Amino acid sequence: MDAVEIVAGEVRDLIRRRGLDPGRDVVAVRRLVESTVHDYDDRSLDGALPPLPDLGAAVKRVLDEVAGFGPLQEYLDDPAVEEIWINEPGKVFVARHGVAELTTTILTDDDVRTLVERMLKSSGRRVDLSSPFVDATLPDGSRLHVVIPDITRAHWAVNVRKFTVRASRLDDLVTLGTLTPQAADFLDAAVAAGLNILVSGGTQAGKTTLLNCLAAAIPARDRVVTCEEVFEFKQAA
Repeated sequence: MDAVEIVAGEVRDLIRRRGLDPGRDVVAVRRLVESTVHDYDDRSLDGALPPLPDLGAAVKRVLDEVAGFGPLQEYLDDPAVEEIWINEPGKVFVARHGVAELTTTILTDDDVRTLVERMLKSSGRRVDLSSPFVDATLPDGSRLHVVIPDITRAHWAVNVRKFTVRASRLDDLVTLGTLTPQAADFLDAAVAAGLNILVSGGTQAGKTTLLNCLAAAIPARDRVVTCEEVFEFKQAA
């Protein structure tokens, strides 16, 4: 057990004793982590405990363990990462700018189950033999999809697609070069006229982004009702 794991264990005990909720008591948990890290650093000076080489990095890692999504948190925090998936515990992949890469992160089966349980906590959804696959939304808006055996052959399969907002209006799509000004004007008029618009495309094609840009063009007087399994429509309110 390394120094960060020891500190994380101490912080979890303190969180339980004080009745803190890492999801809600964010400031209190951060202060607790910082004080515990510095206390551990003082205690490690006599050589009885493994040292913490970087206190700032230790605080970040402990926060990820007790209040975040552990070893996956660094990828969720990385704005260049668009997607994360786990086909088996020893193979964690990410996609940056549409290019897949195998990371150095290695998990166990128990690690994956624990992470999935933590990810599903805020959504109130579950995955088990009676419900072997689940779709949910993480607190940051990322989309979570989990499938377990016997749907998969041997391991839990996990996919996280981060919702990176690069455009919120049709004009933004023009600026990005996704639409021509003429196409944006046509779509704006189609929305205002109440025409039916079908949005389709492959994975990561930008369907949700386009839908949200179209929704921004809906006249303020109109009432919008959405039917969504995973809530991603940002302009519905």
